[in-house]
Parts: sequence; structure tokens; C-alpha cells
Amino acid sequence: MSAAKIKKGDTVVVRSGKDKGRTGTVVQVLPKEDKVVVGGVNIATRHRKPSQANPQGGLDRFEAPMHISKVSVADKDGKPTRVRFEDRDGKKIRVAVKSGEAIDV
Repeated sequence: MSAAKIKKGDTVVVRSGKDKGRTGTVVQVLPKEDKVVVGGVNIATRHRKPSQANPQGGLDRFEAPMHISKVSVADKDGKPTRVRFEDRDGKKIRVAVKSGEAIDV
């Protein structure tokens, strides 16, 4: 298994789909399913019937997972960039391809 190019806490830009161009922070990474959950992006709505746990019922809105290929790490200027790995000072770190700056600070 290769190292993760997108990690929890990264700022990412959505590259395709209904939320194309929106930016958010990765809340959760699901590596087995190749999906990520991005805060404030890909909001799904479920209609819930009243139950004992939720007597009011109503609409339940939440951030749904999206495929990892739909997002790219945001560079310092907020634009999407690819990620590569480099050895610096004996450590393997993630580097933004466009700017050459280290992502792991």
C-alpha cells in the first residue's frame, strides 16, 4: 500500500461534481473505500421519520463521503496541486508539485 497523498486536516479543492471549485478541510479519510469526507462539501439530506430517539423527525443533513480522485490538495494560493514525495533530512515528506513547498509542516 502506498503512502497517503491526502490526509485528515488537509485543505482540499473539489475538482469535479456538483461542488466543483469549493474548498474545505478533510474531516475523515476512508482508505479502504478510496473516499474522503470534506467539511461543508457534498452535503446529503435524509428525511427522517419521528422516532423515540428523535421525536421531532425532519431533515437530517450531513457531509457524505466522496471519491478521493475528486479532490486535490490546495496550494498556498488556494489552487489545486498534485502531491509528490521527497526525502528531506532523512524524512519522507509530501511536497506540492506546483510550488515545490512542503505540505507537512
